[in-house]
Amino acid sequence: MRTLRQQLTQYAAYHRDRRNIATHFIGIPMIVLALAVLLSRPAFALAAPPLILSPTWLLFSAATLYYLVLDVSLGLLMTAVSALCIAFGQWIAAQSTSIWLATGVGLFAIGWVFQFIGHIAYEHRKPAFVDDVIGLLIGPLFVLAEALFYIGWRPALREAIESELGPTPTNEQRAAAHE
Repeated sequence: MRTLRQQLTQYAAYHRDRRNIATHFIGIPMIVLALAVLLSRPAFALAAPPLILSPTWLLFSAATLYYLVLDVSLGLLMTAVSALCIAFGQWIAAQSTSIWLATGVGLFAIGWVFQFIGHIAYEHRKPAFVDDVIGLLIGPLFVLAEALFYIGWRPALREAIESELGPTPTNEQRAAAHE
């Protein structure tokens, strides 16, 4: 199994344009929320609410376990994010079928539009999951790690990724390189 550094480096190789990364900060959370919403039906009460089992729990539990194996601290943060997504998904799933479907499908579709705009208009490279389906699982982790890198979390990890790929160039640096 690849390490956290290896997974983030491989994913980051497909995301070298800051504008593309910015679209991922919108698109990936929307897609993750959409999955939490859409997979919150059917739901089965195990004991008493709010302990409700749904396909969302299976997906998010498996993903969270994988994140914890990759890195405990980042996995714990993803556990908190997952819990919020599950709570939102359950809340929307408790609404009417039309609200549930419109919210889930809407978030999913708009999220993917942002993803593809980032890759087509800015990155000019296919998404990471096309070459490695695990990229679908690493995307949310990448967004969280990038946000944490921005506030100074784990500078050695960020430096290890950038030492392999180089720093993500600014738009001005990218334009100057094409002149």
